[in-house]
Amino acid sequence: MVFVFLLIFAFYGATNYYICNKIFKWLQHLFPNINRIVFGIIYSLFALTTILNFLLPSSTIILNSNIVNVIGQIGEYWMGVYFYMLLLLIITNIILFIGRRIHLLPAPVPHSIVFHTRSLVIITVIGLVLYGTYNANQIKDVSYQVQIDKDNSLDNLNVVLISDLHLGYINDVTFIAEIVDRINALQPDVVLMSGDIFNGNYYALSDPSKAIEELNSIKSTYGVYASLGNHDAGRSYDKIVNFIEKSNIHLLNDEHIIIDNKFVLIGRKDSSPIGEQGTSRGDISEIFKKIDKKLPVIVMDHQPANMIEYGNEVDLIVSGHTHQGQIFPANLITNAMFTVDYGYYQQDKDSPQVIVTSGVGTWGPPLRIGTHSEIVQITID
Repeated sequence: MVFVFLLIFAFYGATNYYICNKIFKWLQHLFPNINRIVFGIIYSLFALTTILNFLLPSSTIILNSNIVNVIGQIGEYWMGVYFYMLLLLIITNIILFIGRRIHLLPAPVPHSIVFHTRSLVIITVIGLVLYGTYNANQIKDVSYQVQIDKDNSLDNLNVVLISDLHLGYINDVTFIAEIVDRINALQPDVVLMSGDIFNGNYYALSDPSKAIEELNSIKSTYGVYASLGNHDAGRSYDKIVNFIEKSNIHLLNDEHIIIDNKFVLIGRKDSSPIGEQGTSRGDISEIFKKIDKKLPVIVMDHQPANMIEYGNEVDLIVSGHTHQGQIFPANLITNAMFTVDYGYYQQDKDSPQVIVTSGVGTWGPPLRIGTHSEIVQITID
């Protein structure tokens, strides 16, 4: 594991050196006297903020300081800048290389062409980050109609589903307040949270007491229920669980509950948590032994890849996790990785119905490009 982390950090360092060098040479065209060392130090400080974001959760002493919150926010935005700078620089360099090879461009490529190419890259990255930030905050309402054919009718049960809040440096108390208002406007019978309530670090939330107060104001006939995601883990796991319970959210850890004698709700622990998450994931067959399968059965399981564990004893699975890739072209990757990375799916008439949400929050760069943040309303009858 240590070797893997060292390999990742080495790759991150090498690619940042590559980006830094390209940007510096571009700046030299504009400012011939620019100091390489000073620029390198400034660039390195920005790049380090992302690394610190991964290291800070291991410390619980300084995490409430304003400085750390600023570092955390810069680090998450830097991930987006880094990703698109690296991607576009590689693509443009490949284009320039091919242009030379097929003699569309002279060799060596004139400095003016290189300068304008890198100008285009930098302008495009700035545009993508600005658009992605704006789009991530345009939360949409998405609705599904689901039919469950069992003797016990749910009589138009109004379910509101959210996933992937990723509470932390970016998605803070103001974000929670907006989500709660949007949920209440849908007048739900029951609210389901299918994992990744936190971004792996309880201490990144600036005002947990205020956040708890906001979440306690969710209005729902049957209450609010949650399952854990892979980021609801780590050194602050106990704090995360305590926060959820104080927020009047019923956490189902490989547990089930019968709601109003109308339906069964099961919440699963995550199948691959990032860090400590109490006990390991349980055996679903043990849960099935305890429930009345004549009632409609709904499962909250954070990762849609786990749907292969369920048969016709389950009527509906709700998941998140994928973010539908969150930023292009990552959505192409999630689409290839998962049988369903977004939306409604049913393999056949005897299989569970599955709804995968792209999530209401963001992980890493707080951007949405080619996807959207959403709150899902499911009408079951």
